[in-house]
Amino acid sequence: MKGLDHLEHLDKQLVDELAQVARETVRDELREQTRRQRRAATLYAASGAVALYAGAALALAVGLALAIGLPGWAATLITAAILGAAAYTLREAARPSAPRPAPERADLAAGHDTGAPAAGGTGAATGAAGRATGAAYPPVPPVPPAPPSGATRPERPGETDPGPHHRA
Repeated sequence: MKGLDHLEHLDKQLVDELAQVARETVRDELREQTRRQRRAATLYAASGAVALYAGAALALAVGLALAIGLPGWAATLITAAILGAAAYTLREAARPSAPRPAPERADLAAGHDTGAPAAGGTGAATGAAGRATGAAYPPVPPVPPAPPSGATRPERPGETDPGPHHRA
């Protein structure tokens, strides 16, 4: 038993050393990644600031060009309207698109159920990237199943019997 206790002590030392080395390695790697990401973030921020000034200079140039043939207030108003329209267009481009209904497929119209949602909004609504954006519903068959031969269809509440001339 004494020999096993000694080995257990060595195992604990080895595990402690390995854990320490792993911690130091992970810490060094995270420091390096953070340093690279900080540099990239600084460059993106500087790029954004320069782009802001470039946009302001462009807006000033448009305003001054319009001021050649128009009063100053009208040139400024037109420049503001152009910038507002550009901002609105960019905002709309950044918004996720609304889910569109799936086009009706020929195999569903023919009565073949492939497990895909039927047209008409059943199934999970999917966005442009194909991700589910709404609650999932079980697929609905496009055509009600035919009753077995010789069987009559049971009446549902609220339905009236169409009479013998309408039965198949």
